[in-house]
Amino acid sequence: MAQPLVKKDDDRDDEAEYSPFLGIEKGAVLQEARVFNDPQLDPRRCSQVITKLLYLLNQGETFTKIEATEVFFAVTKLFQSRDIGLRRMVYLMIKELSPSADEVIIVTSSLMKDMNSKTDMYRANAIRVLCRITDGTLLTQIERYLKQAIVDKNPVVASAALVSGIHLLQTNPEIVKRWSNEVQEAVQSRAALVQFHALALLHQIRQNDRLAVSKLVTSLTRGTVRSPLAQCLLIRYTTQVIRESANNTQTGDRPFYDFLESCLRHKAEMVIFEAARAITELNGVTSRELTPAITVLQLFLSSSKPVLRFAAVRTLNKVAMTHPMAVTNCNIDMESLISDQNRSIATLAITTLLKTGNESSVDRLMKQITNFMSDIADEFKIVVVEAIRSLCLKFPLKYRSLMNFLSNILREEGGFEYKKAIVDSIVILIRDIPEAKESGLLHLCEFIEDCEFTYLSTQILHFLGIEGPKTSDPSKYIRYIYNRVHLENATVRAAAVSTLAKFGAVVDSLKPRIFVLLRRCLYDSDDEVRDRATLYLNTLGGDGTAVETDKDVKDFLFGALDIPLANLETSLKNYTPSEEPFDINSVPKEVKSQPLTEKKAPGKKPAGLGTPPSGPPSTEDAYEKLLSSIPEFSDFGKLFKSSAPVELTEAETEYAVNVVKHIFDSYVVFQYNCTNTIPEQLLENVVVIVDASDPEEFAEVASKPLRSLPYDSPGQTFVAFEKPEGVPAVGKFSNMLKFIVKEVDPSTGEAEEDGVEDEYQLEDLEVVAADYMMKVGVSNFRNAWESMGPDCERVDEYGLGPRESLAEAVSAVISLLGMQPCEGTEVVPNNSRSHTCLLSGVFIGNVKVLVRLQFGIDGPKEVAMKLAVRSEDENVSDMIHEIVASG
Repeated sequence: MAQPLVKKDDDRDDEAEYSPFLGIEKGAVLQEARVFNDPQLDPRRCSQVITKLLYLLNQGETFTKIEATEVFFAVTKLFQSRDIGLRRMVYLMIKELSPSADEVIIVTSSLMKDMNSKTDMYRANAIRVLCRITDGTLLTQIERYLKQAIVDKNPVVASAALVSGIHLLQTNPEIVKRWSNEVQEAVQSRAALVQFHALALLHQIRQNDRLAVSKLVTSLTRGTVRSPLAQCLLIRYTTQVIRESANNTQTGDRPFYDFLESCLRHKAEMVIFEAARAITELNGVTSRELTPAITVLQLFLSSSKPVLRFAAVRTLNKVAMTHPMAVTNCNIDMESLISDQNRSIATLAITTLLKTGNESSVDRLMKQITNFMSDIADEFKIVVVEAIRSLCLKFPLKYRSLMNFLSNILREEGGFEYKKAIVDSIVILIRDIPEAKESGLLHLCEFIEDCEFTYLSTQILHFLGIEGPKTSDPSKYIRYIYNRVHLENATVRAAAVSTLAKFGAVVDSLKPRIFVLLRRCLYDSDDEVRDRATLYLNTLGGDGTAVETDKDVKDFLFGALDIPLANLETSLKNYTPSEEPFDINSVPKEVKSQPLTEKKAPGKKPAGLGTPPSGPPSTEDAYEKLLSSIPEFSDFGKLFKSSAPVELTEAETEYAVNVVKHIFDSYVVFQYNCTNTIPEQLLENVVVIVDASDPEEFAEVASKPLRSLPYDSPGQTFVAFEKPEGVPAVGKFSNMLKFIVKEVDPSTGEAEEDGVEDEYQLEDLEVVAADYMMKVGVSNFRNAWESMGPDCERVDEYGLGPRESLAEAVSAVISLLGMQPCEGTEVVPNNSRSHTCLLSGVFIGNVKVLVRLQFGIDGPKEVAMKLAVRSEDENVSDMIHEIVASG
């Protein structure tokens, strides 16, 4: 008898998976729905038809208004049936159809009757449906019943009311907030789900009141929560309170830490894991605080449940990024997970080991990785690649085996993000490990021979153009580059032409052969490729014309564009073709961190907005035109920089004033943008009296008053100061707005002849060192740093004193210097104890400046900083150090 049974099971495995809803059509199902109108209802048949209707709705099928109405009215007739199963299907159908306001009335009475039924299943489902389909008006009528349901003895009914409250909080918050007492009572319930839902709703009601949330957490952490689900929620809310608490320090006692640690001894695994994860994610967590969490996660690694092993190893993987030494105790347990059947667990285990392992274990780990790389998804492969990159930088002597591994997986199948991660890793290894350059470049050359991603091909060609000419035998890369001209699309061909030109500019022995290849490119089908070939032949002298100097050629081919592309695009759009050629020096170099026109605050009159001459210009070009059109300032020379507007008045005051600081080599001009916000007044002879007695290096040389300032019509007044040329003079200026007030007749709009002198105190204005620095980014900081050379480099160390965090210290120094952060280095990773920040800019006098900042936490919250400055002028390098020392 056993044999046929086995055969039957085998046959069943071979069958295709069959869906009972396969091929059903809306029209046929709507026809079947007529059974709802039968005098003798068949509950089983009706349930089957509702199931089909629900399937169609969830598959994205749309019903017309008429169809939906017909189905809705037919379904309402099923309330006659006493069958509990059918009634539950009716509830689901009404929720899915979302009837309109006039249709809701039809079922409201039936649902309210069910809500007060003796059958608990009816009550719970009726509450859910009513709250889903009703508006605020009906809600007030049933509010009393909902409050009673929240404290009902039956947990199903109480949970239904609480979950409905969570949904209603989005649409009718005022009503739900009145239920606080009942929800508070439900939090003490013995039923696990009721306590969970009640805590979630209570937190949502109070979430905008930080003090109320803190009190809620304080009261509940004393041990009144029995439900594991609610305990997990409480841990999350506790973590939120810790994060937002002003007393949160990196050392010393941390509020609620004891509660999190006590949760590690809970009997429910989900609570233990939630607490362990919460501890590992605390800001500035110490090794002592981490130890108990790491211990329980280590126990989970040997659990028989895959989900626990996965959760533990994923959390340890994150901890290894910031505290690798804390995770080393788990290495033996994680090595056993490398052969885990679940590839996700195995991947996370091996990448964690790569972050925490020592040099001797690298080769053994690499062999184990190779065995399963083909079995895992791209997202996990990227994690492995990033871990290998970090490992190679940690142990540079192992670069051969790691580079070979990266080159092997580069040849395998994979998506764009995966291949990009591998290429980025090889590029970083080439830059940081000189010995890896030759082999790394060849691996990249082989990859572009069969690369399907245009972006990666162009990036690799660009990198080859920079690094290839510096190798011992540059000629071996030419074949790979020229092959791209024949075999690729136009974008890659154009990139290959540029790369060939770079080789020709740097390696004189290759120049004749490069000329031959570039001339062949002149016949390409794409105009961009032809134009580039023509340009580079002309620049390098391959067309017989006089060649530019070697320095000019290299600056052109390798130099970074020192103006933002957005600014160049704007200037080109504004350029009117004429006999006068476009001047690239006219493009503003400053990165616009915010628009110069101020965002209008609600209910506030704009302070000096509009087009010149009645308001501040929207670009630096317009500012320069405006200033040069004023005779008093026309001989000040070229404008170096204009600041963003600085508010000198509070919102909603009688007069709105902001100021723009215009910096010249020997002058500073303050442009005060004024707006009169009183309709019954006209201001005349408006001028700002500036007291410059504190900053002694400034001397007032000119001012331009504003003749008239009508209501809601912005205008400007200017004050100019002379200062020592090229010196970043700083100081604080006090400002007094003086004017003559004339009353305006509201009916005629005419002002009286006689006016009264008046004055209005403005906020103080500061000229700071950052005003003399333009934010100008560089595309490749390392190349720019090396090309500037060490001749004008100045290095010193500074103590920045106690700081809330490393991120706060980094932000403060960037603000002090007013420079442009490069390569995303302004972002400090969480829990980081050290950080490097790269800045670039142009100092007054058009002197390029590069800064490398290295921060570290020295003792409790004490931040130390090493500042290295390179510039085109050693005096400027010294000035940057003086700014930091005095700041």
